[in-house]
Amino acid sequence: MTKSIITSLFILSATFSFGEGRNVNKDISTAVIYLSGHGADDAVEWDFRCSGGMNSGRWQKIDVPSCWEQQGFGEYTYGRYYKKPGGRASDENGLYRRTFRVPSAWNGRKVEIVFEGVMTDAAVTVNGISAGDVHQGGFTAFSYDISGLLRYGKTNTLEVMVEKQSKDKSVNSAERRADWWLFGGIYRPVYLRALPAVHIAHAAVDARADGTLNVKVGTEGVTAGYTLQMSVDGMAPQSAQLSSISNRSGESSVTTSSVTSRWPGISLWDPEHPNMHTLILRLVAPDGTVAHETTQRVGFRTVEFRRRDGFYLNGRKLTIKGVNRHCFYPETGRTTSRRLDVGDVKLVKAMNANAIRSHYPPDAHLLDICDSLGVLYLNELPGWQNHYSTAVGSRIVREMVMHDANHPCIFAWANGNEGGFNTALDTLFACYDPQRRHVIHPWALFDGVDAHHYPAYQTGVGRLANGNEVFMPTEFLHSQYDKGAGTSLDDYWANWSRNPLFAGGFIWALIDEGVARTDRGGSIDTDGTNAPDGIVGPHREREASWYTVRDVWSPIQIAPVAVTSSFDGTFRVSNNYLFSRLGECWMKYELLSVTSPLAGAGRDDDNVAARTVASGCVGLPDVAPGETGTARMTLPDNFAAGDLLRLTAFTASGDTVNTWSYPIRHSDEYWAKERLAIPDDAGLGISTVSCSHGAPVVLESAGVRAEFNRESGMLVNVSMDGRTIPFGGGPLPVGMKMRLLDIKSRQDGRDALLVMTYSGAVDSIVWRMTAEGLLGMDAVLLNSRDGKRFGGQFFDTDVRNFGFSFTYPETLCTGMQWFGRGPYRVWRNRQRGQTIGLWQKEYNNTVTGQSDGRLVYPEFKGYHANLYWARMLSATAPFTVYSETDGLYFRVFTPEEPTDSEGKKVHTMQPFPEGDLSFLFEIPGMRSYKPIEQLGPQAQPSHIRINKGDEGLRMKLWFDFR
Repeated sequence: MTKSIITSLFILSATFSFGEGRNVNKDISTAVIYLSGHGADDAVEWDFRCSGGMNSGRWQKIDVPSCWEQQGFGEYTYGRYYKKPGGRASDENGLYRRTFRVPSAWNGRKVEIVFEGVMTDAAVTVNGISAGDVHQGGFTAFSYDISGLLRYGKTNTLEVMVEKQSKDKSVNSAERRADWWLFGGIYRPVYLRALPAVHIAHAAVDARADGTLNVKVGTEGVTAGYTLQMSVDGMAPQSAQLSSISNRSGESSVTTSSVTSRWPGISLWDPEHPNMHTLILRLVAPDGTVAHETTQRVGFRTVEFRRRDGFYLNGRKLTIKGVNRHCFYPETGRTTSRRLDVGDVKLVKAMNANAIRSHYPPDAHLLDICDSLGVLYLNELPGWQNHYSTAVGSRIVREMVMHDANHPCIFAWANGNEGGFNTALDTLFACYDPQRRHVIHPWALFDGVDAHHYPAYQTGVGRLANGNEVFMPTEFLHSQYDKGAGTSLDDYWANWSRNPLFAGGFIWALIDEGVARTDRGGSIDTDGTNAPDGIVGPHREREASWYTVRDVWSPIQIAPVAVTSSFDGTFRVSNNYLFSRLGECWMKYELLSVTSPLAGAGRDDDNVAARTVASGCVGLPDVAPGETGTARMTLPDNFAAGDLLRLTAFTASGDTVNTWSYPIRHSDEYWAKERLAIPDDAGLGISTVSCSHGAPVVLESAGVRAEFNRESGMLVNVSMDGRTIPFGGGPLPVGMKMRLLDIKSRQDGRDALLVMTYSGAVDSIVWRMTAEGLLGMDAVLLNSRDGKRFGGQFFDTDVRNFGFSFTYPETLCTGMQWFGRGPYRVWRNRQRGQTIGLWQKEYNNTVTGQSDGRLVYPEFKGYHANLYWARMLSATAPFTVYSETDGLYFRVFTPEEPTDSEGKKVHTMQPFPEGDLSFLFEIPGMRSYKPIEQLGPQAQPSHIRINKGDEGLRMKLWFDFR
């Protein structure tokens, strides 16, 4: 390795650790000039020529930093699939050119050019002279000493030749044959950095929870008698004599020393209280003058790994609620910005996660953000199922750890991913990390940490159930399409959290990595099934699983409570924070009255609303982490007038922790209340029933006409004032068998009834037409009082869908308004996070994760839970359905399956019932990477057993076509 690169590695960490300097004095501070933008938001144009692919072969302008594909150059390649039929690894190169000036005053200082990230090989020349060896590796920063190559006060020319594919086979194996989009270019910032001739080249800190500050400082140009002066947050400085303890760099001009100081009264850093302090380091000459001054932000905390126990922070055991995240945005690829990444970190925290992992070191500003906002980070050496050679890997470990070691958010290191481990590199992490954080091997059991990927719910012998090592899966569950990370998370987390060896885990993954392709007009491409793996969409559109994760991982958990007439305003609440007392948060309640379309006969939107009739604060118990107490709210005098109680918890800064809602009325009680709003029917006639031989059986009243097939009992036609409402084709049995035995009709006051009896799983269905024109369906299922059995189909039988379906043309539907759980659809094993309320959404045909320009969330089609009522919106055929049965699922049409890169359907969902609209007691679960049989109990089909004398199930619905 040349002298310039070796020296630059020490200078490099000073660049990132100390920032841009305080400009206390131009002679003692660090001066920085950016040659590029700081990120995607303020990129600077350079001259550029690409060797192949789009817009190749001529000089043009390109933004720096950027990925050149996203600027319209080169070719697109998806990592590990570069060898698929017809595919190849794009291997173009790009030549960058930039002229710049440096101040004359910099002459005599040490000037570095710093590249924070280039993919993948970079050869740098300044004024036609090589700056040093070609740098290989796309995810770590590097720099060169170019002091002797510059023309001070004059124009200089920088050229960088970038090879997309590395000349080193192991670099390609570790980085370029991975499961992600491949990009080329100078995609992270580039800047010049000038230091005094005598300076601090590097400082690695270990700021501990007891206030001890250990600093390993590398200096250059220092002679005997120099001291290091330290100050934290302006407190009285402490000085220590510098003495050489080692020289790992092999560069004779760099001397490494170790100094220790103590700072009482500092505030500790943890992810819930991310207290950061400003450390000032001054290099003081024997005559008392300051040769160099730098500043950096530090967090005082102690992180440790205890074998057969777990990870600890400040003496408290951690539970990692983590998500895997790549540095990625559709329009800019791997090039990010502080603004964009602040949004991502806030998005992660808002869903109550506390940790991030990626397959490579992130941008420097992302770690700064995690430090400031309080997110733990698992920092990983690149190596996706293949690893670097020892020669290359040793350098990259050094670049990575020296660059990032001072960030308090990093709680552990990872050496590669899924077999991409060069074990010869494991001991090198501690050489550059004074905190000696633990090193893990993601997906493997290594050095006391079992990071097994995608374990089944049961986990199995040798893992969590019967293991004796710390269990922290670095990938579990899977967010591909709507097989989202929320599916079965409730089961997994409850099961695993019972074991003291469980240290938490990381969901795969945060983002659908859809790239906006410049060769396709900016359309989003996820390479078929390879990249739509996110809890959120490519532009951070929240999918349903985001809300499930937020609910399951909420640090405030409310014990099951039924808000009935016996509810006195108290409920049990648990503090699942790691470091915060519950008194640091606050909670409010809202009492809502939800009106339905019934009073307006389904014709007036204005009368449908969820109105707040009372609100106030909830007193939270100030319990410590891990404890449970009683929350109290004073019930308002009009509490009985409400339909829904909504609770929302907030952090001290006002961020939402989670929202819960509780119905105050059962479905039949709500229906009875709403029916009281119907005007008196005294002026109306009576309903009629006609059963003419050979004609349909007809119920009719108030302009509503419902026709039934006398052979099958099916509703075949509905009209309102002669206008057809195309709802019918049912009740079609779902998950059961039934056969019509008999139809009888009778009057019940003003109402007309059809009583249909069946053999099979259905005992009877009573259809009722009221004088107002409401059509009711009262079905009794699985009634075995007479000892009937149902051909074995419902005796100890697994059921995934169970209920009734009807037909209704999807083409006529424009949207839906409903009172129930929402606003997103649910699966049997993903219902948490959706709250009961009044919701509305327009029709859309979004295929979750398939970014074809039609992404609208929440998705329209699918299963919706806890139906009270739903109004199908249509320009020509609207109607409303009400449920008197608690807990019904409302299936709305059949979602489309996604397609792979070849246009073939990908089967992600269990089969939907026949028909278009269904009312169901049971719905299927959704798998998440593992087969559905290997997920938790909520994913499994129901097991229905019928005993003699059972009263069975009852489904009562009302249809309003008026």
